[in-house]
Amino acid sequence: MTNHEAASAITEILGLAWSPVAVKFFPAGESPPAFDAPSPRRFCQVLMEARRGLKRLLTPESVSCPAVAAALGFKPLPEKLASGEMLVGFGIFATPEAGRRTVESMLRLAPGKYAAVAVLPLGELGADCTPDVVVVEGLPDQLMWLALACVHETGGRLEFSTGMLQATCVDAAILPFLTGKPNATLGCYGCREATDLGPEEGVIGIPGHMLDTVATNLRRLAAKAIPRVRAKGAYRHLSEAASSCECAAPEADGCKPDDVIERV
Repeated sequence: MTNHEAASAITEILGLAWSPVAVKFFPAGESPPAFDAPSPRRFCQVLMEARRGLKRLLTPESVSCPAVAAALGFKPLPEKLASGEMLVGFGIFATPEAGRRTVESMLRLAPGKYAAVAVLPLGELGADCTPDVVVVEGLPDQLMWLALACVHETGGRLEFSTGMLQATCVDAAILPFLTGKPNATLGCYGCREATDLGPEEGVIGIPGHMLDTVATNLRRLAAKAIPRVRAKGAYRHLSEAASSCECAAPEADGCKPDDVIERV
């Protein structure tokens, strides 16, 4: 399945408002694509622009967030951020120690190993190129089906990791890239303040090597499970059964609440 086909399948089956996004890391010494390296941006901001159709390139010169710069291995982490002091100032953590502990828990790319990261709509990534990570921002229902597609054939449980900090750059991109496992996150202070990510939306990152499997499994889920769940037949049955019992005092009229449950 090509990247374009996978992007179309994911978008159409889930009913996404925006495109899935491909993330590709370029090692130092390797020439990245000639995408726009915009005026300084955060990773979450180029992710937002990519799902809207733009192709972006983040480099040490074009990244504006010091936490992202450190996570990508572009620059050292500033002392005030490493100590947790800055996070207390933002009101995110209660003490510098809590902030420092969270910062220290972050997975990061090795300093200087990568020189750029390309972020673009998945469907526009060349057919001969495998994304390192595919990131989808969407509603819990949509992310649930993507997560299920990851284990549709294998079964088991998925474990998601987040520090409620650096949700898009670390949780949804770097962590799946380094671990080879999908990861979902509820968002964080930064991406919710700096982008249009809605209060009802979350984020999931899927390793690129799983893309074909996930898209194929989504098609299988779309044959039966997804439409049945979204039709909410069991819920409608319950609602109809409950509304058919019109007694003001059901037990007094011989109609017990358990009767409604049994009928459902």
